[in-house]
Amino acid sequence: MRLIDSHSHLQAEAFASDRAEVIAAARAGGVEQLLVPGWDAASSAAALELAAEHDWIDAAAGIHPHEAGVATEADWAAIVHLAADPSVVAIGETGLDYDRMHSPRETQLANLRRHLRLALETGKPAILHCRSEAGGHDAQDALLAELRAAGFGESGVSGTFGERPPAILHSFSGSRDYATAALELGLAISFGGLVFRRGEEASADVARLVPGERLLIETDAPFLAPPGVPRSGVPGFTGRRNSPEWVHVTALWLAEQRGETPDSIGEGLVAAYDTTFRRTP
Repeated sequence: MRLIDSHSHLQAEAFASDRAEVIAAARAGGVEQLLVPGWDAASSAAALELAAEHDWIDAAAGIHPHEAGVATEADWAAIVHLAADPSVVAIGETGLDYDRMHSPRETQLANLRRHLRLALETGKPAILHCRSEAGGHDAQDALLAELRAAGFGESGVSGTFGERPPAILHSFSGSRDYATAALELGLAISFGGLVFRRGEEASADVARLVPGERLLIETDAPFLAPPGVPRSGVPGFTGRRNSPEWVHVTALWLAEQRGETPDSIGEGLVAAYDTTFRRTP
């Protein structure tokens, strides 16, 4: 089965002691393309360094909503500079998190808006994190409103991106209605280990809804380990450390939900990645 991992934080401290081995294991496990998103200026620069070392690894540059409250204008200038590099194929990880609320809402919204503008300016899709409190959907509602206000779903955005998705809902969490609205705006939807958690049962229905050309998978490593991942024993990281080689668990889940064979789902995921993320000349 061919595999991609559209969201893996390989530059994280959790991989400091064995990063090379983790990357080799991903390659040996069939991962053909891998995207490493940043969450602040430093991690975005580190993502670009990994992309420079491996021609099958891509980078994304952005500021996570958790970091929005502490990011400086110099940090944002660094993101804009990094975004011009051909190895940076997306803008993010950005978005809204109204669950843990590490940054004030208005600060998160301002951070999101400038990322959306940068995505439109560069023609590189935005990677969107979105979480509400359990049982809520205020962050999802706000995200959709911001996308519409920025022109997503309109002719100007399609003129920039063509048939490519202008943004990706990373590690999907939400309702069928939320997914339908995002798809109407042209977005891609990515599934990760979150689908195996209690309370995320709607993801199975959404997985059957997404057109194949806008369907992605990810690990969100080192987080959201799927079933079967052992405890890591990595110093400083409690619990089970996820890594790109485990993306096959979600791929098999997707194949089951969509009634496809593993080979078929793999071919489609590789094609969707290649369409969504393009290195500029």
